[in-house]
Amino acid sequence: METAEASFSFCLCADDFALSPGVSRGILEALAAGRVSAVSVMTTRPSWPKGARELRPFKAKAEIGLHLNLTLGNALGDMPAFAASGRLPEIRQLVKAARKKDLPGDEIAREISRQLDRFYEHFGAAPAFVDGHQHVQILPQIRTALFACLEQRGLSGKIWVRTSADRPSAILRRGAEVAKALGIAWLGRGFAREAAARGFLTNDGFSGFSAFDPGQDYAAEFARYLRAPGQRHLIMCHPGYCDEELVTADPVTLSRERELSFVLSPAFTDMLDRKGARLARLSDALT
Repeated sequence: METAEASFSFCLCADDFALSPGVSRGILEALAAGRVSAVSVMTTRPSWPKGARELRPFKAKAEIGLHLNLTLGNALGDMPAFAASGRLPEIRQLVKAARKKDLPGDEIAREISRQLDRFYEHFGAAPAFVDGHQHVQILPQIRTALFACLEQRGLSGKIWVRTSADRPSAILRRGAEVAKALGIAWLGRGFAREAAARGFLTNDGFSGFSAFDPGQDYAAEFARYLRAPGQRHLIMCHPGYCDEELVTADPVTLSRERELSFVLSPAFTDMLDRKGARLARLSDALT
């Protein structure tokens, strides 16, 4: 029998807002129902301006942050060395170059700045936090450029950044996509320490890794995400509706509807009650 956890609070962050209109619509439904406490947005996508207007009413209810995108679709500006065709590289290519410290740091810094500018332009405020699509924010060189850009904007100590790494013992205890979670933890080693040294707070505890298989029982997966929570636990999720734009842009499609269905269901709140878990904004635990 599994040992029961003590009561705890956690942040549930819906990633990929503005990836497509269908994804945004699903996340807005989850927000309206009070089932997520953070939303991470992709300002590189065409539907972001409209999505920003739709998100504004939820600013006091949930934290809205930037989902830094360096691997999907097109960059916001010219990146001749990083994305010569205008199209951003695949994650495997990016990880390989980052490990060799062979990324064009100046180009990446400018693109980070452009994505932040587009957040401000349409949302009318700074992001509450920054994370990254496919966890790009934790990679060498990218993390350095990100921290520098945020510092230049006077955001040190004012916003938090997501670490996608967790303790191996916690990852093993959850048993959810262990190889993927351990690999990300290895890539993200030192990220939280570097963030703290630069004046940025982070989550403590991270889960939500999935195979994105629409045939799997997402409720059973989510129960594992609640195991071994950290002091400031963060769970990522990817709810949404599948539409034509999503199918064209991203391989993760129908599993988003499965996640949304569970998050909106009574089974979700029943599970939190049984586990003694409470949804919260991460910044509430950081102050």
